[in-house]
Amino acid sequence: MTPPGFSLDGKIALVTGGGRGLGLEITKALASAGAFVLVNGRNNESLNRAVAAVTAIGGSALPLQLDIADEAAVKKAFSEIREKYGHLDILINNVGMRDRRGFFEFEMDPVRRLIDTNFIASFNLCQEAARLMIENGEGKIINITSIAGPIAGAGDAVYTAAKGGLEALTRALAAELGMFGITVNGVAPGFFATESNADVVADKEIAGAVVFFASPAASYVTGQILAVDGGYLAHF
Repeated sequence: MTPPGFSLDGKIALVTGGGRGLGLEITKALASAGAFVLVNGRNNESLNRAVAAVTAIGGSALPLQLDIADEAAVKKAFSEIREKYGHLDILINNVGMRDRRGFFEFEMDPVRRLIDTNFIASFNLCQEAARLMIENGEGKIINITSIAGPIAGAGDAVYTAAKGGLEALTRALAAELGMFGITVNGVAPGFFATESNADVVADKEIAGAVVFFASPAASYVTGQILAVDGGYLAHF
């Protein structure tokens, strides 16, 4: 039973990278709260498994296969969403990639690839989603950032810069889109996605934070970055 104020009944959500890991947990959490979820990814097999997982818990979802870095494909997908559903209520920018290496080991091509995936693609998705949300008079955008936005470590310069940019974009869009009834918030997981800690990254508490931001309970909350990090940022 979804608590009052947290129901997403009748809402349409798009989750990028929604077929596995944290994205899958977010997909299932949104569906459990009543949302119809468009599950984005590049691999049809993982998307179909995600849709089956949602169906198994009584939720509703469909796959949306595309590479979010392909601007033409994104534009086409949003045109189809407008034509088929008429609105999009929730966007979760979850896709991210990492390339750990020393600062002087980077050439510009991998730098551009990381920035394109971790920042430019999210910017484009926010823009396309906001156009639809403005037509409907409301919307929720939630960016999955990282505690690597406000803090840093050696050997991770580009990822940290991209996530820091996404965090700043979250605040900027909250200021710019608030007049249209759109809230923009971020969730910053405290662990980095590796095989050894994948179970922690996919913690349901992170998905729960996303549901909160997507729900009517957070209608007066915008421009915030919620770190779900077990208190990591509180220590030094």
